[in-house]
Amino acid sequence: MNLRYKQCVVVRGDLKLSTGKWCAQVAHAAVSSAERARYERPLWYRAWLLEGQRKIVLLASGEEELMALYKRATELKLPTSMVVDMGLTEIPPETLTCIGIGPAPEEMMDRITGDLPLF
Repeated sequence: MNLRYKQCVVVRGDLKLSTGKWCAQVAHAAVSSAERARYERPLWYRAWLLEGQRKIVLLASGEEELMALYKRATELKLPTSMVVDMGLTEIPPETLTCIGIGPAPEEMMDRITGDLPLF
């Protein structure tokens, strides 16, 4: 199968969170950016759904790199979301934990996330 669309979630490598907390943060980013795509890029969203909703979770070194990736994604007009934690459990309030990008065409996504390591 030739998959053309994907979604990426990029997490901060400098945060030390439990596995459960990471799962929740990644889920927030995936749902939020998918919802943006559903409204902003419905053709991309529908194609991504039909292909099986491919998601990749990647690692950024810290907040600075995460913000640079977010800026590049928004400049390309990709559906993008930012997850800022409420601080009720493991980290202080207003901590940026991850971003969601896409779903979008793979070649556009790779321009932003293609060099990042897997989480």
